[in-house]
Amino acid sequence: MEKWLQYFETQRILKLINDMKIGELVQDPYFIAGMVALAIIALLLKWQMAAGVIVVVTGFAWLLSYTLGQDTTLGSGGNETLLVFVGGGAVIVGLAIYIFFIRGE
Repeated sequence: MEKWLQYFETQRILKLINDMKIGELVQDPYFIAGMVALAIIALLLKWQMAAGVIVVVTGFAWLLSYTLGQDTTLGSGGNETLLVFVGGGAVIVGLAIYIFFIRGE
């Protein structure tokens, strides 16, 4: 059991994420088209939960990639990139709450 839990060490997970280059992947038009196609297929099959997970995870990955690609230093007047991150995050969280908890059949 202990050997199995070693796969979930923080350093291994961070290395895996860095090796995957998610920031570059989210900018790839084929990846975006694939995620849109998966979300549409999930909706057609009436798998609302799967479609919600696809949209929320892809949206958050894109938002994180966009924010990290911009200048995020704080000045005296604030930072528009961080406002986009906070606003986009609020929209994504609101969408997730609506899809997973509020919307019913």
